[in-house]
Amino acid sequence: MPILFSFLFLSSAFSTPLDFQTLVLSPLPKPHTLSWTQQDSESLTLPDPSQTPTTTLSVQLHHRDSLSSLDSTPDTLFTRRLQRDAARAKTLTDAVELAVKPNVSRARGKGGFSSSVTSGLAQGSGEYFTRIGIGTPPKYSYMVLDTGSDVVWIQCSPCKKCYTQSDPVFDPKKSTTFTGVTCGSPLCRRLDSPGCNNRQMCLYQVSYGDGSFTFGEFSTETLTFRRIRVKNIALGCGHDNEGLFVGAAGLLGLGRGKLSFPNQAGRRFGNKFSYCLVDRSASSKPSSVVFGESAVSRTAVFTPLLTNPKLDTFYYLGLTGMSVGGVRVKGITESLFKLDSTGNGGVIIDSGTSVTRLTRPAYVALRDAFRAGAADLKRAADFSLFDTCFDLSGKTVVKVPTVVMHFAGANVALPASNYLIPVDSKGSFCFAFAGTMSGLSIIGNIQQQGFRVVYDLAGSRIGFAPRGCD
Repeated sequence: MPILFSFLFLSSAFSTPLDFQTLVLSPLPKPHTLSWTQQDSESLTLPDPSQTPTTTLSVQLHHRDSLSSLDSTPDTLFTRRLQRDAARAKTLTDAVELAVKPNVSRARGKGGFSSSVTSGLAQGSGEYFTRIGIGTPPKYSYMVLDTGSDVVWIQCSPCKKCYTQSDPVFDPKKSTTFTGVTCGSPLCRRLDSPGCNNRQMCLYQVSYGDGSFTFGEFSTETLTFRRIRVKNIALGCGHDNEGLFVGAAGLLGLGRGKLSFPNQAGRRFGNKFSYCLVDRSASSKPSSVVFGESAVSRTAVFTPLLTNPKLDTFYYLGLTGMSVGGVRVKGITESLFKLDSTGNGGVIIDSGTSVTRLTRPAYVALRDAFRAGAADLKRAADFSLFDTCFDLSGKTVVKVPTVVMHFAGANVALPASNYLIPVDSKGSFCFAFAGTMSGLSIIGNIQQQGFRVVYDLAGSRIGFAPRGCD
């Protein structure tokens, strides 16, 4: 997107000239037709984790709207996305509340064991998926990738109850590498609330904020990414999976917890991964996720990872402030985003949340600063969770104030398309931030578009590389 900078003096609101950039207006995107590369039947095996990692895993990502009905209109798809997003944000904040308040009642799991509400596919809200081979020989299926979840799981036959998925349900009896986990094994004890059947085999359950859940045997299996096999990954083999999980076969948890895929396989790819999420209107370039040394972009700016002492799943960052038009917003201070010793507050980055949520005082200050800087644009009615919208019908380009997110050690300047987005087919565009009454702020995937977001777990840092999808 061409970016132009100009300056404008607004004496009524600002004492210094503002920085502007040009937004080229694009309509709501239509879902793209899926086009997966035919997988090579020959597989490679990753080296032993005790050896120096030399292999890079790289797979394409697609937005979940690609699995939606092709007769859905762009307006309908976007409305559904915002509905999922609201449920997703609630699930994340509920997960924190459960972690910091042990006396909060927890959902009862199948077989009489309890399971905490875990962030993830609230109302199917995992927004990006890829195609992964499961078992030996590999059976390829769509898997949601989610940085807000830990447990890896798939639907398995025989099904007590399975939702409809796009590929045949995985049959563990047809895989030579499927192995059940016993109740007494250390792997079973890594589950938050493991169960046990009458054969002394480990059971798992993951519950989601909308009442959806997956339940079944805990096991180990081989996963294949294109031609590269990753052995002995602990995953749930779900025989009872209920909820709105779209057409994917399961979920690849990319969270920070001990059972996530990055944690399990980390030593095999140097404890590094990254993704780049393409604006869904830019169909020429696919989104991607990369594991290994190649995941770290040389152009990335880094900010330290913070740790919540009460919850290990989420990736916390230190947000210190924000700028609009090149001017620091006075009402946004580092204290508004502080993660305290009890596990409350803080800022997480999440691939499954679309719209960035800021704690209410910070959002109001940001919104008011943007409204003042965009005073020349014609206002439109509020739309869903957005309270700052503009009627840009009949225009092809507009100038908007720049927006920069200031993290500890890293300034991330957002492209205009990452914060002023189309919401209907009538030319309405809205400021793509929202406020939350929760103390938890969430950096969503709309703001991450076009950046290669680097999760350097070995270095305990998160990086942002602009134009990282090139």
